[in-house]
Amino acid sequence: MKISLIIPCYNEEANIQRGVLDRIGNFTSNDSRFEEVIIVDDGSTDRSIELIEKKYLPLYKKFRLVKNKHLGKAFAVIRGIEEARGDFTMFSDIDLATPIEEAEKLISEAANGYDIVIGSRSGRRKGAPLTRKIMALGMIFIRHFIIGLKGVYDTQCGFKLFKSSVAKNIVKNLKVFREKHEKEGSSVSAGFDLEFLFLGSKLGYSIKEVSVVWRHIETKNVTFFKSSLESLQDIFSIKKYDILKKYPH
Repeated sequence: MKISLIIPCYNEEANIQRGVLDRIGNFTSNDSRFEEVIIVDDGSTDRSIELIEKKYLPLYKKFRLVKNKHLGKAFAVIRGIEEARGDFTMFSDIDLATPIEEAEKLISEAANGYDIVIGSRSGRRKGAPLTRKIMALGMIFIRHFIIGLKGVYDTQCGFKLFKSSVAKNIVKNLKVFREKHEKEGSSVSAGFDLEFLFLGSKLGYSIKEVSVVWRHIETKNVTFFKSSLESLQDIFSIKKYDILKKYPH
């Protein structure tokens, strides 16, 4: 098993200063399963790139930096998938809300033959504000009613592992985020994860949801009303494309 680990990065100077890349580097450097760690910078305007280039690229030989213009986390993950050299591709949020050590749970399920393995907070969102919990429950109900994804409950946990060939096939067939890129530019909405998993299911790939440790870390990129509205728009866009048979069968 050869894994490409993708780490999206946008103005993460504070997280980098508190040692998240050290934890990732120490975890992957002596593990032969991890072939590379692809840090995809999403057009950072702080010192993130400087810190990565001067300190971390020389220190951890598996690290490589890919620079995107600012398009949002989803496009950073897509770029990482497209750049990945490993047989498997994993991505983790840089804040390590799910500790990197939890990767073992995903890897063991991938070794059992699953095409897509996703981390799940299993309804436990310790430390998250009440509004965030309400948003999550509402989205689960609406998502199940409109687009299905039977048996998948936590689409948004930033901790996932896929066969690289599967991930590359899915991202080339994305519609909602290709359209967003052309019309709006950047986005941090839930639609990428939803469309990715919806397409994975539609294409017949096996999906396994695994309970992982998770702790809430507040981010300025997610707001209750704006994110809820964007997510609803994405869900209805996915449904529209499906009805119009724009997705492969």
